[in-house]
Amino acid sequence: MPVRPTAALPLLLTTALAATALTACGSGSGSSPDTVKVSFKQSTDNSIKVMDGYLADIKKQFERKYPGKKVELIPIKAPDSEYYTKVQQMLRSPKTAPDLVYEDTFLINSDITSGYLKPLDPYLAKWPDWRQFIDTAKNAARGEDGKTYGVPDGTDTRGLWFDKAIFKKAGLPAAWQPKNWDDVLSAARAIKKKVPGVTPINVYTGKPAGEAATMQSFEMLLYGTGDGTSDPLYDRTSKKWIAGSQGFKDALSFVHTVYRDKLGPDVSTALDPNIQTIVAGDLLPKGKLGIALDGSWLPQAWLKGSGHEWPRWSSELGLAPMPTQHGQAPGKVSMSGGWTWAIPAKAGNPGLAFDFIRTMQTKANAEKWYVANSGIAVRKDVASDPAYATEQPGIRFFTDLVASTHYRPAYPAYPKVSTAIQEAMEGVTTGDMSVDKAASGYDDALKDATDDQVVRK
Repeated sequence: MPVRPTAALPLLLTTALAATALTACGSGSGSSPDTVKVSFKQSTDNSIKVMDGYLADIKKQFERKYPGKKVELIPIKAPDSEYYTKVQQMLRSPKTAPDLVYEDTFLINSDITSGYLKPLDPYLAKWPDWRQFIDTAKNAARGEDGKTYGVPDGTDTRGLWFDKAIFKKAGLPAAWQPKNWDDVLSAARAIKKKVPGVTPINVYTGKPAGEAATMQSFEMLLYGTGDGTSDPLYDRTSKKWIAGSQGFKDALSFVHTVYRDKLGPDVSTALDPNIQTIVAGDLLPKGKLGIALDGSWLPQAWLKGSGHEWPRWSSELGLAPMPTQHGQAPGKVSMSGGWTWAIPAKAGNPGLAFDFIRTMQTKANAEKWYVANSGIAVRKDVASDPAYATEQPGIRFFTDLVASTHYRPAYPAYPKVSTAIQEAMEGVTTGDMSVDKAASGYDDALKDATDDQVVRK
């Protein structure tokens, strides 16, 4: 589900984004003290208006609750990597900074270090609902200085979605539960052989997909290597990033195999910046994709009013945990992240912005958002509500994955590390690099990204 400048953009594009950001928020210094400006990520799929509709409803509630106050919604329609860059451009000046911004937990520590965000502790101390948020969600929005810089609006998990009709044609079981990576690849090969005209498996890859490539794909593989007891990306004891691991090469090999053996989408499609929209809005609902390594939020694309209504998705798609490499304990793997609402350091109306957060995060409004966004609850009172667990198919499956999930080491260097991973993935996807060469290139990029804070394992 964000951040970064995870991918470096060409100078021309970066300049254009900066200019757009300047006009998007208008002149902050001349803003009305009675107007709160709320910037958010708008889907690149014009038919998906989940966030737009939710915020429009909160705007009405807020303006009714606070007479004389106004909300200005500022949508930013862009793929992930461009969204992150644009937001960072906006946060640099009081003239362009909104009062509230939607921040991916992936980037929050980088933005904290850059001085772009305001600590929220004074507000949180006076807000009783903060006690309802689970600790892991709170930690995702906490800086290295121990202060909290964002209020999470949910979390997510990841697994394997599969098309039951395609599986039937391929002679695969309707209750498919792969035990290791070989099982996943074998199923994809069976689909390729017996069901022509469909894509066997989608594994996000390369810089255009941004953090989707890093987290939905590569880290889902990497964290399934080894014994599952230590972080394969970051050594928390030495506080150094890990280079040269066999697990890293094995994860790259899986990606390389998918695209070398033409089990995934055409490379041109895989490297389309809108690949997430293509998967959720076209390939899956139209029966063109056998297996998708993807996130818990996908059903938001298929709800009533989404433009891709698919009321029967829960009977036509199956769900399976992503297995570990060799089936070693704990047997399955997931990654979790999520987004937060943060107040820019240069916001003109920070108090009003927090009032907007409190309006969004009542129990009723939070539950409404989790369901609409196909998110996983981070409020204890919502998670324990029986109505939440049965509100939408798949919620229980993805919530249960929290027990075996991992969180990214979202330290300030992480956006650059993520970009280095994407570059290595892209190299093996296009066939321009061997696995060894791509892994070596990652090691070199990792040293630059982390000021040589690297350990080999």
